[in-house]
Amino acid sequence: MDQTKIGLLIRSLRLERGLTQLELARRLGVTDRAVSKWERCQGCPDVSLLPGLTGTLGIPVDSLLAGDLDKQDSNGGSMKQTKFFLCPQCGNLITASGSAALACCGRTLTPLEPQRPDPDHQLTIEQVENEWYLTSPHPMTKDHHLSFVALVTSERVTLIRRWPEWDFQVRLPRGEHGLLYWHCTRHGLFRQIL
Repeated sequence: MDQTKIGLLIRSLRLERGLTQLELARRLGVTDRAVSKWERCQGCPDVSLLPGLTGTLGIPVDSLLAGDLDKQDSNGGSMKQTKFFLCPQCGNLITASGSAALACCGRTLTPLEPQRPDPDHQLTIEQVENEWYLTSPHPMTKDHHLSFVALVTSERVTLIRRWPEWDFQVRLPRGEHGLLYWHCTRHGLFRQIL
């Protein structure tokens, strides 16, 4: 832990959020002199204050302790780089079009790794009028089902959730081509070109 880096980061993030030292101190239940001490690199916050401090500043604890924020490339991501993150606790589904550090339910999430579909996970894709009609005989039970399908094109992500009590039938706009993703709750993420 480098108290100089931590102090400078606290100051930078406090100013970015438009907070005075006194306002930050009140949110944490400390004095403004304590905040001033941290920002002048003459000490570090107590461990018991870290959850409140990082929550107020909007950063993960490990970034505060490192005294540095990981900078992302300034390209803003690309739809071709879309990644899917799924929380194993609550089922929250999150997408990112570039590299990201995401967490949910206290867990750091890693992106799902897409794979080629095996015969048990093939989708039937038909053209019906102006739509793609996707079906699958895959089991749709509570503990084993296809949970979502997503079409990723150069400019958008179309994401549709599926639930265990429904047969797997999905309609997508036919005019769009891109990468088709779908997720099995037991076997992971699959991908193919559409």
